[in-house]
This record gives sequence, structure tokens and C-alpha cells, in this order.
Amino acid sequence: MVSRTKFEIDSPAIEGLFRAAGLGEVTALAPLNAGEYNAVFSVTAGGKEYVIKIAPGDDSAVMACEKGMMAAEVFWYKQIREHTSIAVPEIYAVDLERRRIPTEYFIMEKLPGQTLNKMRLSKIEKKEASAQMAKMAAQIHSIKNDRFGNVQGELYDDWHRAVRAMVQMMLGDCARKGKQSKRGERLLAYIDQYRDVLRQAECCMVNSDLWPQNIICKRGNGALQYAWIDVERSYWGDRIVDFLSLEMMAPLAEKKLSLAAYNEITDKPVLATKNEIIRYAVAQAYLALAMETEKYFRYTPRHIGWWRDVTASKWLFGTAFKTLDNA
Repeated sequence: MVSRTKFEIDSPAIEGLFRAAGLGEVTALAPLNAGEYNAVFSVTAGGKEYVIKIAPGDDSAVMACEKGMMAAEVFWYKQIREHTSIAVPEIYAVDLERRRIPTEYFIMEKLPGQTLNKMRLSKIEKKEASAQMAKMAAQIHSIKNDRFGNVQGELYDDWHRAVRAMVQMMLGDCARKGKQSKRGERLLAYIDQYRDVLRQAECCMVNSDLWPQNIICKRGNGALQYAWIDVERSYWGDRIVDFLSLEMMAPLAEKKLSLAAYNEITDKPVLATKNEIIRYAVAQAYLALAMETEKYFRYTPRHIGWWRDVTASKWLFGTAFKTLDNA
């Protein structure tokens, strides 16, 4: 998808990056257009397939929470590889110092298969895939920390302080674009209203971007096999956040399949208690603010991405505020 944040680079420059990494001569190169933030290319070099991800070149053109995300993605791949059984791509070359081009990039393994949203699945396989995503969430939640926030930014002692700071950061992003989010300011008030509930959240790795578009799937040995890509939006947070993308349109208590699969393997079951429902609503409103804000950085009102974000953020804010008003 076209986005104003994507770094522009030509084929000879990419070929030079592969030679510098000692990965051989490039024989095929094509853009991967599904992403909406980084510039991403499929590359064949030395008889092997790779993916190169290139960060936006201008830090002023991205949201504050997005700065340093290339380093964050490398960090989170390492955490997943070392602490879970989830398949993730190997990383072969990383440049975070902008030595060869005026932005950050890394080169990783291209995993076989296609994204889960493009797979032709039976009804049984669709249920299996939904359950598998919930189990992936449970696995990353086993990766613990004692402070909340983005690894490339400031960390906080509890979830109330962290999510409050994250919302304030996005309100600052809106202000940089000459915009004001009254719904974001309303969210801040709810966060303070429910501070005692938010402080109950335990700290673990969360992703907040666990969508079928980020799951690579293939058939092998008579079964579906899964891998996870694009984990750069992970952070230390509240496990409830990851239920947003599981059976998305359903309220937390009605995500029966996901809750059953998650609770089957987790060390801390999610039971859709009143406090968990409040935390889920805060997470919904936070996602809404992220979508409201990102459109100013990535799109124009002539772009489909702009109107998708408008529609989704309106629904998420409305649903979340209704819950928080009545809790």
C-alpha cells in the first residue's frame, strides 16, 4: 500500500546493500506492497530468498512512538526466538547507524508460505487458525518484564503511567500536525479515573498488531504451519491488549474460541472479569487514537487508508467509551 512514510530507494542501491552484507549478487527484486510504514522488498541473492525492510528516512515524518522501531523489531524477534516455540525469520544483516543509506534497515529470511488472510481455509481450519493466534499471544505473554512501555523509549513502573504517557505522546503527534483529538483527551480522563484498575495489570511482552496479515502460513505434513512477522509494534504492556485482534468485533467476554485456546496454555487465564473488561476498553480506545493519529502522517483524505482509519477509530472509540461510561 502507498504511504507517505515509505523510504524511496532504487534497485542498484538495494543490490549494493546485499553485496555489502556478503549475501551475493541480487538476481531478482520486487517490492512487497502490503505494509503501510516501512519500505519492504523481496530479494533473491546468491540463490536464496530474503526480505529487506527499510525504515522511513525522516524521523519528523513519523509518530513519536515509531522512532527506533527497526531496532525494536530486531529486539523482539530475538525475544520470541529465545523464549517461545513460535517461528520467526532469521536476521542476516542489520544497520541501525545509517552507514550505507540515510536510514535504518535489516535483511531477514523470507519465510515460505503466504499471509494468513490470503489462505484458502476450510471452516475447521479457520477456527484452528484463530486458536493458534490466541496461543501465540499466550506464548509471548510468558516473556515478562518489571517495567512498562516501548523498549526504544521511556519505561514506567505501572501500566497506568505507561499508557497515560503513550496517549500523551500521540496527542503531541496530533498537535505537531495542527490537530486536536478531543476523544484522545477524553481517554486520558478515563485512564486517570481507572488508574487503580490499570495498575493491576502485570507486565509482559505484548504485540498490539497480531493480525492475520502478519502471520505467515503454509501447509506441511498434513497440517497448517505458522510463523510471525512484523513484530516491531510490540512493547512491555498489559496482556489484555492482544485480545483486540482476536475475534476483533466481539466483546472480550464473547471471544469464546480465543479465550479457550489462550487459557489452555497460559500461566494466567483471562476470565473477562470487570477489571479486565475495563482494561480492554482502554486498549480499544488507545488503538482508536493510534488510528486517528496515524492517518495524518501516512495518508491524505484522497487515500483509502485515511477513511479506513476514520471509520475504524470512530467505532473503537464509541465501543470503548460506552463500556467505560457504564463500568
